[in-house]
Amino acid sequence: MTWDQQYPYQQNPYQQGYNGYDHGAYGNQQQYTQQPYPDHTYPPAPDQTAPLPLVEPEPEPELEPQPDSTAAAAAAAAAAAAAAAGAATAVGNRSARRNGWAQPTAPGTDETGTEESDPEPQPKKPARDRYFDTLRAVALIRVVTYHTFGWAWCGMVFPSMGIMFGLAGTLMAKSLERPALKVVKSRLRRLLPPFWFWGFFVVLAMLIHDWMPGWQIVYWVVPLGDPPGNAWGEQAWEILWYLRTYLWFVLLSPALLWIFRKAPVPVLLASLAPILVLNFVWSGPDNRFGSALWDLSTYLFCWILGFAHRDGVLQRMKPALVVVGSLAAVGYGGWYAFSHQADFGTYDLDENPLAQAFWSAGFVMLLMWAKAYFKIDFAWLTRYRRADRTVTIFNARAVTIYLWHEIALVLAVPLIDQMWNVPAFEKWLPLDSQWFMFGVGWILIAVFVVACGWVEDVAAKKKPKLVP
Repeated sequence: MTWDQQYPYQQNPYQQGYNGYDHGAYGNQQQYTQQPYPDHTYPPAPDQTAPLPLVEPEPEPELEPQPDSTAAAAAAAAAAAAAAAGAATAVGNRSARRNGWAQPTAPGTDETGTEESDPEPQPKKPARDRYFDTLRAVALIRVVTYHTFGWAWCGMVFPSMGIMFGLAGTLMAKSLERPALKVVKSRLRRLLPPFWFWGFFVVLAMLIHDWMPGWQIVYWVVPLGDPPGNAWGEQAWEILWYLRTYLWFVLLSPALLWIFRKAPVPVLLASLAPILVLNFVWSGPDNRFGSALWDLSTYLFCWILGFAHRDGVLQRMKPALVVVGSLAAVGYGGWYAFSHQADFGTYDLDENPLAQAFWSAGFVMLLMWAKAYFKIDFAWLTRYRRADRTVTIFNARAVTIYLWHEIALVLAVPLIDQMWNVPAFEKWLPLDSQWFMFGVGWILIAVFVVACGWVEDVAAKKKPKLVP
């Protein structure tokens, strides 16, 4: 049984900027300056200002005589004369404009005719892409909701795992602009320590409950295959399929990206072929390798789609082609899910890999294409502090929330059972409601974020914080 889960990744940082409007220049215009009459003197008009007298500035005393003091004094005098002449010209221009016959000042110059220098651009602080961050936060909420209520339609409303793999593929393509080996090491460093920290408690609890591991316990060190466990801890460790799939995608990404860039659109379309082969031709081996192969094939298109978004392939595609292709994929996935309910016992996409693959492919393609085509960035979210802060915490603690949310839901049950022993709680609280368990689960998730989230900071070589 495949669960619908979530794993984050880094955040990729985006930059926001605003382009100013260009101002056009007045074409073919000349600057006319009023010339004074040398032989006639008239009193100034009441609405005019008399030209300022030319005043030579007093030279500053020199502390020590310099060899080129004569040249310096001459240069200072020339500069002062130029400044005074400019002031006189500005006064004449102002008077002329008041009389209505002076030409307008050319753009890019001030009243003295001196060109204005553009202010030096200030460096803008890079900001994260709030559109992707919001999608990741909503995906995590959807995962917790699905594991609380078990609603089969959740995956169709918001296929969180396909979205998460698409976002991860985009960030991976961006990161691979650096040497591939360093990128893979960085991803492993960020993923494994939180997994080890969480796994220590899960493995210890299963050992206490009579679990005897074999050599397969090595998968609790590097989850290239599904880590083993007993039935008692199944609800906790069953979610690890996502980490295993993500890890394989990270290891394969340098080769996948190289192949994709050779023929982007054909490779993107061909990425749906593996799931078709497994579903109709060969089902693969019935072991850990077979499970990994099914999950990789199910979400391969979404991962490659992240490459396409990063390289601008989606933005260059014709909108009609993208929309029609996306709706066709969603339609086929939905049709296959409902028409094969008898085979899987439900229309839940998590139980039907082929339906999941096509539904997620069409859904995620529309989200990625809309992001690129309409340049959606959700910058407005920063105006709402609480919502923006919540999105920030979800992204900074995505691994913690994903790993610990099932344990939080498990612990919520005995905690609510104890509340029945308090008469006031029994009377006033809806203790038998799943929504109440949902709320208690989120409270416990918040506790785990504070108590265990710092491991993500350590893994990322950041200063540990209780709340990011």
